Amino acid sequence: MDTYVIRQVSVFSENRPGRLAAIARALQDEKINILAFSIAEADGFGVVRALVDRPDRAFETLGSLGFNVAFTDVIAVKMRDEPGGLYEIARILGDAQINIEYSYAYSGKEGAVLILRVDDVQSAIQALLESGAGSMESSAFQ
Repeated sequence: MDTYVIRQVSVFSENRPGRLAAIARALQDEKINILAFSIAEADGFGVVRALVDRPDRAFETLGSLGFNVAFTDVIAVKMRDEPGGLYEIARILGDAQINIEYSYAYSGKEGAVLILRVDDVQSAIQALLESGAGSMESSAFQ
């Protein structure tokens, strides 16, 4: 089931003008593609969570620039891009007693994808696979 675990890069930074640009520029300079990202704010600090095509290099690059960087295990689920798509995934995980800590999503030509941080990754993957939900392999993000 490890083939479904995706290493998300989480970058902790002051919430001030230019910080996202510095992160994005550093990744650009290393030719690291950002596939999906979100930003959360709390008490003057921001957390940039990103799926990138070369997570090890992103971690190394951003860390060398003084950013506080960590890896977080997340999963990605193909979701119906229509009313009820989110409900379907949330119900599967809720019925399996798995808590969603946070999520973000994107929708494109291939359909909608929900990125999830859950309290029990392996059980979440198992519940989603058993239900027939379209869990995505980590190789789709490299």
